[in-house]
Amino acid sequence: MSGEASKALSNTVLWGGGRSPFSVSYGKLMIWFFLVSDALTFSGLLVSYGFARHSLLPGVEWPVGEYVFSKFPGIEGEMPLMYVALMTFILIISSVTMVLGVEAGHRMDKKGVVKWLFLTIIGGLFFLSSQAYEWTHFIHGSHARVTLADGRTAYLEENPHHGETIDPATFAMTIGSTRSNEVVKGPEAYKLYQNAIHVTSGANMTENEYGPPAYANFFFFITGFHGFHVFSGVIINIVVLTMVMKGVFQRRGHYEMVEKAGLYWHFVDLVWVFVFTFFYLV
Repeated sequence: MSGEASKALSNTVLWGGGRSPFSVSYGKLMIWFFLVSDALTFSGLLVSYGFARHSLLPGVEWPVGEYVFSKFPGIEGEMPLMYVALMTFILIISSVTMVLGVEAGHRMDKKGVVKWLFLTIIGGLFFLSSQAYEWTHFIHGSHARVTLADGRTAYLEENPHHGETIDPATFAMTIGSTRSNEVVKGPEAYKLYQNAIHVTSGANMTENEYGPPAYANFFFFITGFHGFHVFSGVIINIVVLTMVMKGVFQRRGHYEMVEKAGLYWHFVDLVWVFVFTFFYLV
């Protein structure tokens, strides 16, 4: 009993202040507060996206990710979601390099921190450039949506609104849905196209070839919001890397700033997993 009493902390130590109740620094605690609030923001956006998707009028279809995002840079033909999968993989790998950078900081290994932080930044820049490509493809469009004279919806195999030469002999369109097998080709398809009521090519904030206007609006806002977080993370990592190279943290005797930057980077990666699932897979 006396042994247990000797280990007890006095009221002065417990309630006198001056120490963290969770043995974490003030800066790290504030990072966690920020990440929790940011997680609630992304949660609200994704819940709103899900609500909009499941509140469609009868007969209105929500776009399927594998049909919308099917291009791979430098490769002809359709490769559904392959480039999105690649950029997701690179972002996850960048989270691994960040972990290794934090671990090197715990060992006071300056060269290791520089190496792994640099690779993390490269991964972030690759993801941002890939997202710029995805946005360009999304805005440019691939299969223009045509409202035919009889009210049916069709999708073109090629998009003549973006400079392609129209050859009536090879002209083709899919009627009903991008998932339908009802394909019309040749002069018959070209005649339907000439008599069409409206053609929607690409995507903007008012209409898009893929489906309901809300789809493009949510895509631009949520992926753009996440992209801003990735951009901010890259800038933070560049600043931290510069400080590491100048020996700032070596003189301080710790690399806690690297760990705090790592918390933010891991959060950005985790959020993308949910965005990727909601927009591309489900």
